[in-house]
Amino acid sequence: MQKLMKHPYRIFAAYLPISRSFMIDGKKVVVVLPAYNAERTLARTYAEIPHDVVDDVILVDDASSDRTVALARQLGIRHIIVHEQNRGYGGNQKTCYAHALELGADIVVMLHPDYQYTPKLIRAMASIIADGVYPVVLGSRILGKGARKGGMPLYKYIANRVLTFIQNLLIGAKLSEYHTGYRAFRSDVLRSIRLDANSDDFIFDNEVLSQILFAGYEIAEVTCPTRYFEEASSINFWRSVRYGLGVLRVSLEHLLARIGIYVHPRYRMNQYSS
Repeated sequence: MQKLMKHPYRIFAAYLPISRSFMIDGKKVVVVLPAYNAERTLARTYAEIPHDVVDDVILVDDASSDRTVALARQLGIRHIIVHEQNRGYGGNQKTCYAHALELGADIVVMLHPDYQYTPKLIRAMASIIADGVYPVVLGSRILGKGARKGGMPLYKYIANRVLTFIQNLLIGAKLSEYHTGYRAFRSDVLRSIRLDANSDDFIFDNEVLSQILFAGYEIAEVTCPTRYFEEASSINFWRSVRYGLGVLRVSLEHLLARIGIYVHPRYRMNQYSS
């Protein structure tokens, strides 16, 4: 198991007795919520999580300036970790996954608490993994008409399609998109890849998928409706440009590793005991 990052954070109620219900085919399902200023949308997101199939929920707050943590306590979220300093979107996820694995998760579902993705797909995504069909599942906004129908800006939709086309060519995969923030993983997948070698910024998501594909794991996609509204988190235009350049860099590094010219440290697999 990967060690927790050595950064200051506080843990609230993280050592309450762990549920042993194992609600899907004997598999423990843990939902992780990487949160930053999510006060206005957290309650709606949490209310739609299918708690009849989810064993535990972890919220990691990345030094929010609003009442995200207080609201999480009011909602009864049992595992709350607070970063004393903002560590970035990728840094938040590193803490999410480390704590989910510490809790003994068999399946980890990452869901943004900004209510942009519907939590109602958790059951389907986790079941695909629990039934042994695929080890990783993505909630895709591009399959079907969910992205534009849900209000995705046209420039973001076009950028998504162009980047995904280039990524598929360089990486050798056939995903509908690499940029969704709705993902489910079998626990051994997370243990096997080097999350610590990845960025703490938004490019973390792409680095993780690149690692997973490089390691030979198959990825399933399910159609996911999405919502774009004022409270939903989003990065601005210039950060989007920076992100796009980062996507191209990661894809080129994947290609170089795939053809054996240069293997970036992120593609060196972890060794662990199951």
